[in-house]
Amino acid sequence: MPAVTVPKITDYIEQHIPEFHRKRLENLSALKLQKVLRRKNPYLFKAKFVTSAPELVKLVLDAHLSSQEETIFGSFLEGLAVFVCGHAFAGKKSGAEGIDLEFERDGIYFIVSIKSGPNWGNSGQIKKMQQNFAKAKRILGTNTSARNIVAVNGCCYGQEKTENKTDYVKKCGQSFWSFISGDDEFYTTIIEPLGHRAKDRNEEFLIEYGKVITRFSAEFAKDFCLPDGGIHWEKLVRFNSSIPS
Repeated sequence: MPAVTVPKITDYIEQHIPEFHRKRLENLSALKLQKVLRRKNPYLFKAKFVTSAPELVKLVLDAHLSSQEETIFGSFLEGLAVFVCGHAFAGKKSGAEGIDLEFERDGIYFIVSIKSGPNWGNSGQIKKMQQNFAKAKRILGTNTSARNIVAVNGCCYGQEKTENKTDYVKKCGQSFWSFISGDDEFYTTIIEPLGHRAKDRNEEFLIEYGKVITRFSAEFAKDFCLPDGGIHWEKLVRFNSSIPS
């Protein structure tokens, strides 16, 4: 199969990266302060000696946005990986539960679960992935001509010293992108196209971000601050952690 070219990668990214920016902007605009506050640890912020409403709001908002953006961008990278493998090895989006990509290479049929980075799940989530692999292998074993089916946990960034996990293989960063593209340096090839119009789109995001900080700070000061401007920690903890009525 022909390797995916830089122009093709660039075209794909330019067509799909706006969706990432659109979703992060939409999520920011739709945020509600109380919803964000209920999901964060007030004890941590007290222990860090946070003393003002704007400081606490920014910390809470940034932590929330970071988690959301990781999820949104993970979906984008998954799509990019399927696209790349489609050109390199006729890879395709899998219909099996928990499997994102399947393709044949060097006489081996690979089923791949794609994650953003190496530290993506707890023991229960990893066990679920292994169960999905086992189920997919059983089904594909009767539907493909490949004699050998190998399960792979592919991570778009990071490193993994020991790839063999007994019942599946874990490939991260350079190893993963090389595996699905056939190019050992592919992991560096995609970085430049990802910045396409990033400055323009981020400026739009930062304008909205500033509005949210201002709005949330005023709301927080009204609901969770003392008359002298200090944070009413007891009230905040009760809001966050009291037994629901």
